[in-house]
Amino acid sequence: MVSSLGFGCSPLGGVFGRIDEKEGIRAVRTALDLGITFFDVAPFYGDTRAETVLGRALAGVPRESYVLATKVGRYGEHAFDFSAARTRRSVEESLGRLGVDHVDLLYCHDIEFASMSEVLDETLPALDALRRAGACRAIGVTGLPLATLSAAVERSVRVRIDAVLTYCHGCLSDSTIDGMASSITDRGIGLINASPLAMGLLTHAGPPPWHPAPEALRETCARAADHCLMGGADLAAIAMWFAHARPGVSSTISGMATAADVRRNIAAISTAPRSELLHGVMEILAPVLGLGWQSGRVAEAPQPMIAP
Repeated sequence: MVSSLGFGCSPLGGVFGRIDEKEGIRAVRTALDLGITFFDVAPFYGDTRAETVLGRALAGVPRESYVLATKVGRYGEHAFDFSAARTRRSVEESLGRLGVDHVDLLYCHDIEFASMSEVLDETLPALDALRRAGACRAIGVTGLPLATLSAAVERSVRVRIDAVLTYCHGCLSDSTIDGMASSITDRGIGLINASPLAMGLLTHAGPPPWHPAPEALRETCARAADHCLMGGADLAAIAMWFAHARPGVSSTISGMATAADVRRNIAAISTAPRSELLHGVMEILAPVLGLGWQSGRVAEAPQPMIAP
């Protein structure tokens, strides 16, 4: 079983800034000690560094004590290869870096950057073959556009999809994941909610410079953070609690790089915010609720085939 709070490993690759590898390893071990068992990583994170650090952190840990997910298909900001041959090679490389003989969940990463036919006719059958060979126990798809993920689930008649991961859609500034939850879970598919802090938008420090959010969304989230600060609270803590409470979600994945991150997130999901403070935050965010950004091959973006 996956833990309801998952450990997002992208920060272990330095995606949000430089990290101390020893502290990253300590973060993973602290997470295990405190009951977090689900670890989500990818070759893309830090150009394979996140997988390497995670592998070192898990060395010597009983394999049955954690659930491990990694991905195929995306290898750089603009580097994609969804072919069957690259998929097989990618998994072999990931297993070597992670120091395991199988992963529990293997995703096709950011499918909006592939054609739907390639995902359905090449990548997913390759993942299915790896599942049957024992390299993974379950397979899934990830991405930002909910319509693309819904279309993949609807159209995948040859291969059983076990899990769907999307990000920045199950948070204070965008809760559109709620609309697709039952459509996914009614099919027996696990729904994973990633980036509860919207990749830094829902923090007092604000997002990194590369964040694709429109300026109106950035400014409004900053006002919400200031509102929390004046009320003696932390927007990130409220956002963590809100995301973790989403219905129909198997796990909420938050990026962590330090033991302090782990403890802070566990405390946040365990403590409901004051109702008046949450109401004030929602009022500030209301004008931009659901405002997002485009990702992938927009010209080929499919129309939703599952009710949003």
